[in-house]
Amino acid sequence: MRPLAAALAWVLLLAGPGGAAAEGAEPAPPPALELATEATPDAGAGTGLRAEPPARAEIEQALQREIDRGKASWYGKRFHGRRTASGERFNMYALTAAHPSLPFGTRLRVRHVESGREVEVRINDRGPHVDGRILDLSQAAAQALGMLSSGTSEVVLVEP
Repeated sequence: MRPLAAALAWVLLLAGPGGAAAEGAEPAPPPALELATEATPDAGAGTGLRAEPPARAEIEQALQREIDRGKASWYGKRFHGRRTASGERFNMYALTAAHPSLPFGTRLRVRHVESGREVEVRINDRGPHVDGRILDLSQAAAQALGMLSSGTSEVVLVEP
């Protein structure tokens, strides 16, 4: 029974034929409301609607604006201590990255496509200087994503 219909039935039951419940008589309990606790397999089928609400993590990911996606690489010891394009010294233990065009100081979240791991980095250098790559991460950032051994990985860049 639908909730509105159940409530209406309860009101009519109390009111009785004379329009008011009999004095001294205990009212009957309301009819049980049927609440859908589980989604049916065909709920929303063909309508584009989901049978269940999205998970919190999925909502948070959708709210973050994607900037770019592609292949990222990392650099470390060979460049440690050298000046970056921004003028600061490269620190392979800092969470930084090189990007071809984003302004220096820009913070962005880098998500490893396969593992889902994320790290927030600050742009302080220009690069990568290899075709087909969108970002060069510091060694620390690459380690946080779990991509040290592979050298390159597919990533998604999003606003933090």
